[in-house]
Amino acid sequence: MIHWSKQYNLFVQAAFLSVTLFSCDVTKPYANNQVVPDGLYGDAVTDSSNNMATLSWKEIFKDPLLQELIAEGISNNLDLKTAAANLKAAEANFVQSKQAFLPSLSGNASAGAYDPASAQASASQVYQLYALSSWQVDVWGKLRSTKRSMYAAYLGSEAYRQAVQTQLVANIAATYYQLLAYDEQLNIVQQSLEVYSKDTETMKILKNSNVVTGAAVVQSAANYYAVKSTVPDIKNNIRQAENTLCLLLGRTPGPIKRDSLFSEQVYSELSIGVPAQLLANRPDVKEAELQLRSNFEQVNVARTAFYPALTITGQSGLYATQLKSFFNAGAFFANIVGGLTQPIFNNGLNKQKLKVAQANYEASEYNYRKVLLTAGQEVSNALYQYQMVDEKAISRKEQIANLEKAVYFTKELLKYTSATNYTDVLTSEQSLLSARQNAVTDKLQQLQAVVNLYAALGGGWK
Repeated sequence: MIHWSKQYNLFVQAAFLSVTLFSCDVTKPYANNQVVPDGLYGDAVTDSSNNMATLSWKEIFKDPLLQELIAEGISNNLDLKTAAANLKAAEANFVQSKQAFLPSLSGNASAGAYDPASAQASASQVYQLYALSSWQVDVWGKLRSTKRSMYAAYLGSEAYRQAVQTQLVANIAATYYQLLAYDEQLNIVQQSLEVYSKDTETMKILKNSNVVTGAAVVQSAANYYAVKSTVPDIKNNIRQAENTLCLLLGRTPGPIKRDSLFSEQVYSELSIGVPAQLLANRPDVKEAELQLRSNFEQVNVARTAFYPALTITGQSGLYATQLKSFFNAGAFFANIVGGLTQPIFNNGLNKQKLKVAQANYEASEYNYRKVLLTAGQEVSNALYQYQMVDEKAISRKEQIANLEKAVYFTKELLKYTSATNYTDVLTSEQSLLSARQNAVTDKLQQLQAVVNLYAALGGGWK
């Protein structure tokens, strides 16, 4: 028989009426009221129509060898694989939160002896086959808020994966350019060693001709060995840069196929858009905003704990004391029960949970603002770095040209006149070597400024 009373109908109607009247006041809709300031990039001129972050990394980094390395890193980098695995876990949590809206269903079958309460009655056999279902009615929006929180967390995991890829692309490009700079430094030092070796031989000839003293010879040799002593450090830097790249690529340590520094094209069509575009382009800003949204929904969930929970349970099946009558109509039974559970005293646990949720939301607000300000600072720094390096490139070129003339003139004067000495030659050569190494640094800074700006705007994950 079926147990369904008029009182239960009235109970359900009354429960849903109260829910209709008051449930809208329990949970609040999320709205991101955070403002992205127009001056987030400092005094940089913004253009709302163009933003280099929307471009593929293949359009920013034209070197085919670098493109191959970036593609390999996206396929094999272990941090990126870990982020992808975490994304799967977040997706599973979100799916689970959606399934919470569905009723649970379980089944049971049993056969055993039944001992009646009366001591004079004899024990009998009981056969049961039934299904049990339970459904929590989401009257206060707890399940909906939980689902929205899990969805925000899922999207946040995807944003984190994008952030990992953005940083990976930037790290591969920056390390690749650093490796090219070390190669160029080694090349400059080796060229200088050839010049200094010839200088030493020249000093010996000039000494034999009484043009210079023995001091000039030993100074020349000392200069040669001073430069030569830098070779091991540069080679060590090269090896470490190669190994760093291999780790980013998910490889074991080994050589890296590469081009040369001064053959690299510097991307010059810089466009930064407007600060508001960071919300769509920069993954860590998106992640911070999604964390804010997730924590907001957790506050909603914590609020619902103060209100009664409505649960409907039902079961139906077959019950008989004799197997032959098990499938008779009279053996069928079913019942539905509804209940409201109202928290009265819980040792202040619900209040503390609400305070924790509100504190987490407040902390995520501060974190969001910090991430946004950091992004603006990085854009400003990278853009200014590019502009400053571009300015000094012309001066550096003129400096090197004049130092090359100074080295040539002092050497010629030393050979044929007494108007100079070897100290002047040594000084001019050291100045030239330093200027050429600074030119390498200038080129590297220019390339890395583009990398930094591209990453700061959120490019590299598309």
